[in-house]
Amino acid sequence: MVTGSGSQSIGKSCCAPSRKNATLTAGQPPLAGAAGRFAERPPQVRIPAGTFLMGDAFDEGYSSDGERPVHAVHIDAFSIDSTAVTNTMFAEFVADTGYRTDAEIFGSSAVFHLLKRAPRSSILGFASGAPWWLNIQGADWAHPAGPASHWKHVADHPVVHASHNDSLAYCRWAGRRLPTEAEWEYAARGGLVGQRYAWGNDLRGPSGEHLCNIWQGTFPIENTTEDGFAGTSPVKSFPANGYGLYDVAGNVWEWCADWFLPGYYQNSPATNPQGPIIGAGRVMRGGSYLCHDSYCNRYRVSSRSSNTPDSSSGNCGFRTVALPPEPPA
Repeated sequence: MVTGSGSQSIGKSCCAPSRKNATLTAGQPPLAGAAGRFAERPPQVRIPAGTFLMGDAFDEGYSSDGERPVHAVHIDAFSIDSTAVTNTMFAEFVADTGYRTDAEIFGSSAVFHLLKRAPRSSILGFASGAPWWLNIQGADWAHPAGPASHWKHVADHPVVHASHNDSLAYCRWAGRRLPTEAEWEYAARGGLVGQRYAWGNDLRGPSGEHLCNIWQGTFPIENTTEDGFAGTSPVKSFPANGYGLYDVAGNVWEWCADWFLPGYYQNSPATNPQGPIIGAGRVMRGGSYLCHDSYCNRYRVSSRSSNTPDSSSGNCGFRTVALPPEPPA
């Protein structure tokens, strides 16, 4: 648990802490849509309909995550953002609507200890079992490392400290939706079959180059930043996958629409699965800049995690999917 005056309880969930036992009502009602009124938005990638093998073909995941059995899933065609939603994009939404995120309403959010830009008086506590996560007063999407930071300094980075609730609010405004977990994995695989990563089975490229933004060094005390980044990286800093999607491994976790249940793959539908109707949290995919094989190897394309819908942290964002066309009247 996080302790400290005025703090909300934060517990550990994989690489991102969760907000537990919240006593405040977070988020706001849906806001008036402004679909299509964007100064900036990510290019769209059209994913063709097809059937793929979903799950961990190498049996390398955590059994509690439920990455197995590998199973065939058919997905209808859809369009998805090529990148995560950036700070610039999220700032446009906030400016247009006045929306306040869960982190702003609660008054604090989780920041990785080596990245904090905040006075000691702003540190309300740390996550139980994961003391590298600090609960910092004034940390939110606009102040991603704490009150002494500002989103404009990382304008082309993915927005963080965005809860599942916040991502849904953005989608309502934008006339979009979150991808289902199956859609996310299908798109992230980029047309490859049964591979470990979005680009193949080897973590690095043929010349030893880094292909994603994850941790190098000794987690959580020393990050050698061999890939060039201690925290988030600008979108498109690493090569796209076979479908043209960027950062589907590392950088930031991405929310999906589904509730999370470890045993869901055992009986999930074979066509366009929507996830279970209940769960312990909402699905997150892709891993983040904090993933390291000594602690969390969830940058593999089949990896799954989850968090509570009102939780936020400095390593979780989202990308969106186009709504299906309206049926003819």
